[in-house]
Amino acid sequence: MRIALAQVPHPESFDAGLAEVLRTLGEAAARGAAVVCFPECVLKGMRGTDYPVVALEAREHDVALERVASAAAAARIHVVLPTERPHDGAWQNGAYVFGADGAILGYQSKNQVPPEEEPFFAPGTARRLFEIDGIPIGIVICHEGWRYPESVRWAAARGARIVFHPNFCGAKGASGASEPATAHWGDTFFEKAMACRAGENHVWFASVNFALPVQECATSLVTPDGRCLAAAALNEASLLVADVDPAAATGFLARRLAPDRYREDTAGR
Repeated sequence: MRIALAQVPHPESFDAGLAEVLRTLGEAAARGAAVVCFPECVLKGMRGTDYPVVALEAREHDVALERVASAAAAARIHVVLPTERPHDGAWQNGAYVFGADGAILGYQSKNQVPPEEEPFFAPGTARRLFEIDGIPIGIVICHEGWRYPESVRWAAARGARIVFHPNFCGAKGASGASEPATAHWGDTFFEKAMACRAGENHVWFASVNFALPVQECATSLVTPDGRCLAAAALNEASLLVADVDPAAATGFLARRLAPDRYREDTAGR
């Protein structure tokens, strides 16, 4: 399966964000990708950061779904579109998955919301798998993928071959500030965590960040044995396209989890 990971600039407005999604979606399809994944809250940007982002409007949410559905169908490509959504009188952070026919296959909410996002987003309470051309995939959103390994294991143990990880990892920073690429992939905590999530579960891990002035991890594709197959350059907008072998993701260690061995011993035996 050929997948595309879109390290796009952080949007300055809804119109700019949606235009970049539609443009990049078309480029991914032209390069033969079966699916393209974008960073967290790609339409208008990430709240709770040093970017001045206001909440997505319900009208903008609906317009975006209609436009992306139409573009996905025209290009015959699956799309993982991370965005806020209105839900039960609140807003959730998560990602829609579109089929290559433009149909919305479902939404995965961000369930482990970090403290700085709690004023903006209500956490979800359920997880699910999706299928892309018959291949099961999972989705974890930013913080929960870094700090809560259970989120990735849940998907891998149920047959996911690829776990997509849309995120915002970095900052706008002071004027002119930038973070140069580190000497080696895996120098940062976040890239180390990618290797762990992939290797500890025997699953492909596809992490997608924005191109940020201060960028703490690269958009990366990690193999089921924890090696970086491909990574985008930091601070630069790019479309990372790579071929993966779903059969290489066995989920072996994830499926060996034995929950009955974690019961609390209250008797001291």
